[in-house]
Amino acid sequence: MENKKQQWSSSLGFILASAGSAAGLGNIWKFPARAYEGGGGIYLIIYILIVIFLGAPLMIMETSLGRYTGKNAVSAYKSINKKWAVAGYFGVVTGFLVSCYYIQLGGWVMRYFVAYLFESVKLFSSPDTFFYNMLGANGFPFLSAVFYPVLFLGVCIFVIFKGVSGGIEKFSFYVMPLFIILLIVLLVRSVTLPGALEGVKYMLSVDITKFSFSALLSALGQAFYSLSVGLGVMITYGAYLKKDCNIPKDTAFICLFDTFVAVAASFIIIPAVFAANTPAGSGGSFVFISLAGVFESMPFGSLFGALFYLLLFFAAVTSEISIFETVLVFAENELNFERKKTTAALSAIMLIVGAFYTLSQLYMPLKAFWFDVSDGLRLVSFGDFIELFTDRLTIPVGAFLSCVFAGFIWKKEHALKEIETGAKNGFRFKNYWLFTVRYIAPVCVFVIFVCGMFFGVSVS
Repeated sequence: MENKKQQWSSSLGFILASAGSAAGLGNIWKFPARAYEGGGGIYLIIYILIVIFLGAPLMIMETSLGRYTGKNAVSAYKSINKKWAVAGYFGVVTGFLVSCYYIQLGGWVMRYFVAYLFESVKLFSSPDTFFYNMLGANGFPFLSAVFYPVLFLGVCIFVIFKGVSGGIEKFSFYVMPLFIILLIVLLVRSVTLPGALEGVKYMLSVDITKFSFSALLSALGQAFYSLSVGLGVMITYGAYLKKDCNIPKDTAFICLFDTFVAVAASFIIIPAVFAANTPAGSGGSFVFISLAGVFESMPFGSLFGALFYLLLFFAAVTSEISIFETVLVFAENELNFERKKTTAALSAIMLIVGAFYTLSQLYMPLKAFWFDVSDGLRLVSFGDFIELFTDRLTIPVGAFLSCVFAGFIWKKEHALKEIETGAKNGFRFKNYWLFTVRYIAPVCVFVIFVCGMFFGVSVS
């Protein structure tokens, strides 16, 4: 069964599903800290410009390639030039590895949603103890490494099995409005907290002296990773598009929504931490430990904490659905595997590998070697290794290859014709688009790769 035999029933369904895929966990628990460290308002402006002038053209490119070929992330490249199938393989491998730990993070989020509903007293009494116990400080972390990840993945598989229009699209129609409502409720609650105004002022301040080269790299990396460039997701979703869909217009809405979520998350997190006098941060320790103090300090904190983790759950599940679908369709089409058996096999492997991600955090400190110029060869946890391997190696390499492919291998007349198909007023920025995918984007991705891989600069 090829991808093109399934289709989105409408452009709106495609937009909502793709926006859900883009607006993942990174938008909510990574972006606010990056924005804070990058100077607040100036970072937001630079990020928005990057999304408009760099991210959108790349999303247009991958979506158009998917619709043009109607195939999965590997076959799309292979059908145009067999040698370039490697670009698709990078995306699929990355998607598989990201799924392994994303399923675990989704499980952690579900665990905390339940905790804020029923165990808030225990959680607030010692947030760090609760978090480390979840990771296995008192023994095998069955709930966080097995039970909740299985439950999280089960939700994703249930949606995927319903098909594109009857599952992913329908799920997005219900979930994305709820996602927006939750986002607005939490935003209003955060900015109206006593002392939150200082955080709002910081995020609105535009001081160019606070912006640095590392902040620029951070904004570039955040834009690339948030929009899933190089993962094959938009190729897969693009393959389900009808020919009358306006790709440039639809892509603009997706980028707009993704940026809105990231910016709104910043105005939820930063004012709240200012109000609670808590240092802004990113990653698990901040989201699961530091934010507990923020929620404890506000009226009805356990309720708003539960709403926040429900928001994270929606972000995680819509992203994981798109990634899992990309890997599943590849295995189904390229390797001729039966869908249900493939789903079962992939799920088992991802859950096993992912369990070691959680176990390596504390309970079973599995180690792997990693190298960069700044720190040399060093041991890192298995979980850190997977994230470093994808964030600093496979994602930028896959994105670089996809840019070179679109700019120099895929005939420009074919690419531009596909982009213009369904666009009633044509594509006004064809020259800029071609210049971007040929020259600007590959250079930016290469800089991200070098700085991240060889100098240990965090750009994601």
